[in-house]
Amino acid sequence: MATGQAARSTRTIVIAGVPAGLLQDDVMADILTIHFQMSRNNGGDVEEVTYPTRNEGVAYITFEDQGVVERVLRKDQHLLQDKRLSRPYPLTVTRYCGKVFLCVTSTLSVALFRGRFVLQDLVEEMKKQSPALDFGPLQPDGQIAVQGSFSALRKLREFLLLKAKSLSEEDKREEKSHQRLRRKLQEHRGAAEMRNSVQDAPRETQVVVLDTDIYHYMRSFHPKTLQANDVVISAVTDGDITTVCIESAGSKAGAARASRAKRMIENSSVELQRVLRKERICFKQPSRGTSAGVFGFTEDVKRHSR
Repeated sequence: MATGQAARSTRTIVIAGVPAGLLQDDVMADILTIHFQMSRNNGGDVEEVTYPTRNEGVAYITFEDQGVVERVLRKDQHLLQDKRLSRPYPLTVTRYCGKVFLCVTSTLSVALFRGRFVLQDLVEEMKKQSPALDFGPLQPDGQIAVQGSFSALRKLREFLLLKAKSLSEEDKREEKSHQRLRRKLQEHRGAAEMRNSVQDAPRETQVVVLDTDIYHYMRSFHPKTLQANDVVISAVTDGDITTVCIESAGSKAGAARASRAKRMIENSSVELQRVLRKERICFKQPSRGTSAGVFGFTEDVKRHSR
């Protein structure tokens, strides 16, 4: 059984960039089948199309022959075209990763860097920084689909966060320079105006990047991990990746509390990835008894986890 699954995974590719919500799911699956059977796309006989999946805009294509996978991956660009679509849609095609935490797909937005960098140059820098990742085409709105191992994607996120932080620090330095100039002007206007100048207390922010399923499990069964005294913990989820922000007062004590909270979250994430296994259960035509059995099993898991 396991050998059969392994053989199947070598005949499967992952498609990102599928236009979601435009057509019925079965129609889109049919369009994908046609595309990947065409010889001009280096295609071949398709055994199965899995669409939709839990990741929006992502599909899985399984071919009858493993050799077709290699041919399809060699093609420089895949454009999904059909008379039922208003325009061609660029697709990102990558090899299927069988391990549950090995392969993730995420859509990153680099729009915030517009005006500071040429975005295409930034994407090239990202590719050099993360050669193990597969990058889709850069979209006009600054979004780009990226796929690969969770650890490589996390490092890329951290790289971009550091870049964003450096830009923020540059902005702060510029703002401080403007503030000094304003203070000098205020000195000439009198001490009364100076008394009206109030500055916000500095804040310290630390970031942890987690697998989204790990984050949800942690929030449900280990909520205290995401709680700490005198710090504010918030999260932003983007597909398979969740970014957790830990904010504290800018003092040494505040920074120490934020660091402790960050270490606790990171250690919990490592332990959960070691002991947990996630698996997608698909019912094409579930019976009431089968569904009840699965839901009963999940309730048992919840009770034992608590």
